[in-house]
This record gives sequence, C-alpha cells and structure tokens, in this order.
Amino acid sequence: MEELTGVQRFAVWVLPVLFAITVHEVAHGWVAMKLGDSTAKMMGRLTLNPLKHIDLIGTVLVPGFLMLVGGFVFGWAKPVPVNWENLRQPRRDIALVALAGPAANFIMALFWMIMLAIGLNVAENANSWIYPLALMGAAGITINLVLMILNLLPILPLDGGRVLGSLLPEPLARKYALSENYGLFIVLALFFFGILSTLLSPPVNMLRGIMFQIAGT
Repeated sequence: MEELTGVQRFAVWVLPVLFAITVHEVAHGWVAMKLGDSTAKMMGRLTLNPLKHIDLIGTVLVPGFLMLVGGFVFGWAKPVPVNWENLRQPRRDIALVALAGPAANFIMALFWMIMLAIGLNVAENANSWIYPLALMGAAGITINLVLMILNLLPILPLDGGRVLGSLLPEPLARKYALSENYGLFIVLALFFFGILSTLLSPPVNMLRGIMFQIAGT
C-alpha cells in the first residue's frame, strides 16, 4: 500500500473512522434494547447517522489530527445512553452490552477485509478508479481492530472496564466504579507516554496481518 499525503490519508480514513465509532455505539444501544432498556431508542440514538453520535473532540479533532500527521489513529463518540436499572439481569447484561461494541468492530473489520480484497483484485494498478476502495478497506480494518482492542482494556469507562466491573464481587465492583471519573485521563496519559501503542500494537498487528493475508495483500 503506497504512502499517502496528509489530505489523501484523511480522505481514505474519514468514512471508516466515522462508521467504526458510530456502529460501535449503535451496537451498545441495540443490545441494551434487546436486554430490556430502550433508552437509546427513545433518544434517537439507534441510528447509523454519524451526526447523532459525533463528539467534537473524540470523533473529529483527535482522529482528524492523527490522520493528518500519520499517528496512531483512535477516537470515540458520545456514549449511547443506557439505564442499567432497566436491564433484566444487570450484572450479566452490563457485560453483554459492553461486549457488543468490540464485537461490532470485529464484524466491521471483516467487512472492510472484503472491501480490501475486492479493491485489490479488481484494480489493475494503483491508478485504477477502484484502488481507493482497497486503501479504505485497509484503513477500515485497522481502525476497527484498534477500537476493538482499545475498548477491551480493563479501564472504565471502556468496555473492558464494564466487563471487569460486572465480574468483580459487588463490594469491590462499587470501589472500582469510582475510577470511572479518571478513566479518560488514564487513557490519554497512556497515549501520550507511548504505553497505549505498546499495549495495542501486538494484537492489532497480528490480527491485521491475518486479515491482510486473507485479502491477498
């Protein structure tokens, strides 16, 4: 895959990033609805319209800047509202709702793998009109794997933190829940000190390599 300019990189990445973040949040709301809580549906958040989910900093500024400078791209959207008290079996269902987001990202990574394969097999060369589909497929695989692995980290309010909290004994879970106020700062600190990339790169690179190989790169 050839090197891109900052503007080209932005054009290739913008749709995969928007839909990776959007579908991730919709998956949370959809599973919550199936398990008893319709808050997201009532608030109009069970939609693939990215405008309903965009967070100015997490969906636009952070990933946009990283796309342009060629950094480690990640982002976030406005969390889909879930009333945990409405879930039929809260301890179990919180974990299921949380896991829905990373699961959606994995499914989207598989979709983009197919797009990458189509782009590579149909395009005669890098100047072909369909070659951008291959580039977008590669970007889609990457961002969805990054978001999947990132969200599985056991840090609140990430999905992995929700899962861990649902598995801990209740007294310990209540104490662990207090860390949610500092979760975003912890993630940003891990990012700026390069620890986040060290944690995410091995599993992301392994899965991406497998998908790229299947797609025929």
